[in-house]
Amino acid sequence: MHLDLNTLWFVLVGILLAGYAILDGFDLGVGALHLFTKTDEERRIGLNAIGPVWDGNEVWLVTGGGALFAAFPEVYATAFSGFYLAFMLLLVALIFRAVAIEFRSKQPMKWWRQMWDIGFSLGSLLSALLIGVAMGNIAWGVPLDADHEFAGSFLGLLRPYPLLMGVTTVALFMMHGSIYLVMKTEGAMHEKVRVWVNRCIIFFIICYVTVTMASLLYVPHLVDVIRVRPAFFALAVLNMLAIANIPRSIHLRRDFIAFLSSCASIVMLLALFGLGMYPNMIFSIPPENSLTIYNGASSQKTLAIMGWIALIGVPLVLTYTACIYWVFRGKVKLDKLSY
Repeated sequence: MHLDLNTLWFVLVGILLAGYAILDGFDLGVGALHLFTKTDEERRIGLNAIGPVWDGNEVWLVTGGGALFAAFPEVYATAFSGFYLAFMLLLVALIFRAVAIEFRSKQPMKWWRQMWDIGFSLGSLLSALLIGVAMGNIAWGVPLDADHEFAGSFLGLLRPYPLLMGVTTVALFMMHGSIYLVMKTEGAMHEKVRVWVNRCIIFFIICYVTVTMASLLYVPHLVDVIRVRPAFFALAVLNMLAIANIPRSIHLRRDFIAFLSSCASIVMLLALFGLGMYPNMIFSIPPENSLTIYNGASSQKTLAIMGWIALIGVPLVLTYTACIYWVFRGKVKLDKLSY
């Protein structure tokens, strides 16, 4: 492992995808929990908690995809052609979720709102599940030929380990989203969501322990780097401490600290995933056909030019995101212009 342009871009793509997981993760988590609310007012509060920010959060996914295309075009081509049907399902789920948010409160009829409530929740659940399944397949390995073209099928992607990774991602986002809702609500809704947080934490920890054991047993290459360089085990310790701090902070009613701990756990989990994959970007079966940060990358000149563009673009995205969250800080208040 050494620092070069390929490694820097590997880290940058990871940072952009981590930003998406943190920001749109709680959007998807709120959507997954949406049907657990009972009244129309509670559901409107949930929608308006993410209403001002959900579309801006998806900018990080677009930016991450653009960075992947620019820096690692062969990885982009293989992933989007091999996982074509899965990515189309993800796109449909994200689009349907967006339409549900915008259309839900346009009409007062109960059947109308229930229809979009179901669409919003299912779209969020399916999106989170597919993201996790994709990561599980990248880690487990997919059949690639000597030309790095996908040689499998859609059903072949639905193996136990990727599905377990998908369920764990759903649990992680549900926990993350419930903590965000605690910060944005008050009164009876706030106390109800506070109960959800503890249940979501238990659900996530069960999934996390299970997927960790499965990774150690069946995907040993994910922990090879930690065996070779034990110093990286500190990331696993930090991750465990961040997760342990969530229920503690919720119990002490330090909701913002709990949210930061949830964000830190997402960053640590993705950092551990990235370390386990490095230098591979798509692990292949057989391994010699794997796509790495070297055989799937653009030229060094392209990476250098794109690096300067990233130095300008990433701060702009960060500034825009910070401004939006500052403007829409505080508890949710419903009015006639709300969703």
